[in-house]
Amino acid sequence: MSFVLAIDQGTTSSRAIVFRSDISIAATAQQEFPQHFPASGWVEHEPEDIWTSTVMVCRDALEKAGVGAKDIAAIGITNQRETTVVWDRATGQAVHRAIVWQDRRTADVCSKLKAEGHEPVIRKKTGLIVDPYFSGTKVAWILDHVPGARTRAERGELMFGTVDCYLLWRLTGGKVHATDATNASRTLLFNIHTGEWDDELLKIVRVPRSMLPEVKDSSARFGETAPDLFGGAIAISGIAGDQQAATIGQACFQPGMIKSTYGTGCFALLNTGATPVVSKNKLLTTVAYQLGGKRTYALEGSIFVAGSAVQWLRDGLGIIKQAAETGPLADQSDPMQSVYLVPSFVGMGAPYWNPRVRGALFGLTRNTGPAELAHAALESVCYQTYDLREAMRADWPGENATNVLRVDGGMTASDWTMQRLADLLDAPVDRPMIQETTALGAAYLAGLAAGVYPEPLKFADNWRLEHRFKPNMSQATRQRKLVGWARAVKGVLASDEGEG
Repeated sequence: MSFVLAIDQGTTSSRAIVFRSDISIAATAQQEFPQHFPASGWVEHEPEDIWTSTVMVCRDALEKAGVGAKDIAAIGITNQRETTVVWDRATGQAVHRAIVWQDRRTADVCSKLKAEGHEPVIRKKTGLIVDPYFSGTKVAWILDHVPGARTRAERGELMFGTVDCYLLWRLTGGKVHATDATNASRTLLFNIHTGEWDDELLKIVRVPRSMLPEVKDSSARFGETAPDLFGGAIAISGIAGDQQAATIGQACFQPGMIKSTYGTGCFALLNTGATPVVSKNKLLTTVAYQLGGKRTYALEGSIFVAGSAVQWLRDGLGIIKQAAETGPLADQSDPMQSVYLVPSFVGMGAPYWNPRVRGALFGLTRNTGPAELAHAALESVCYQTYDLREAMRADWPGENATNVLRVDGGMTASDWTMQRLADLLDAPVDRPMIQETTALGAAYLAGLAAGVYPEPLKFADNWRLEHRFKPNMSQATRQRKLVGWARAVKGVLASDEGEG
């Protein structure tokens, strides 16, 4: 039997999953690693932590599955997407900690790019808005703030990569510097229409071309691992950013299909087929996947805080010990209170895109306690998804967009949250049998190239429903709640003191 190893390198942990040829899971391993917050709105990772935790979980998963390098047909990599690593071409040492996708330190740089009138051309070519979220300004920041880095980069001594690219380089023993089209499409430097790095964008964002990796299909022969890592060389033949990988794992291959992933943040993608749709509602136009040189596009909405709102209840407030307690606690909340949490801890993502505002609670009473806060935290994720879905509907009108939302990620284990999501969307929410959809997407891309898995539409036949949550809330209640949320968001946006 052929196995495929999926590496899922996320924001708070690295995971490895061994999939069988029938897509069932043979073994899983996971390891958390530290987050670093050196200043307000700054988030960093130590690249070495990313690397050592990745190698460790791969070895653990292979051992648990009782398989060796010779049994693995291919490795697929999926990753936190915009997180930026710059390292030395000769030594492999990073010149600075990885700057994480959530990091907002380049807000001023982005404001300056907008003020100089660059946003229309950037938007047209990349499908993205100018925001600190994306990798390009993070690279420029490292080059400007690490002594001598810009000069070294211009001499061709430094390399840039998103996490997939950094791992690929390390896994191949420094032989391959490449990424796939989905990760490239998140950098502000890649033209999604031509499928190439763009000289005009490189000049605007100030990133030397010599730093950039080669861009390949999402399912392609990228290279093979150094034999000493896992007891033999293994082909690496699939790479996709985590949200795109989840779109594939959810088998959203048909235009109009929507999936939403709930991890640290929440990300909804709507497949728009071969046509990149320009959003009028501040959604992103991005590459969903690229197979056989052909790009499939998606509209994407990003919410920065989903699961991390639950982490805040646990670590910041100390009102729960583990995430699973949140649903039962929310269930005990006082129905007479309308408490809203707008969790803009690191600014607001789609469709508002304001990096300066911070989180707020509305509707507190003397009686508000842990249950009401848990209720507000879980509900905030549903409201934010509603905002995304409405924006998608407006950008993709007509009958094409399906009304069903396919969900995955850690938070979907909470029945309370998924039911509330169906209620507020007034639409069915489908949770699949295989919850590890991100890793499955990476495994599928690798297995497709290795001949283990069939072409997309045949693979889609393997998708299985675990539970469908159906709306069960009165229209009056739903309306009242949505109005309250809109009011709370307005309040947070009004607190913005402007750029300065």
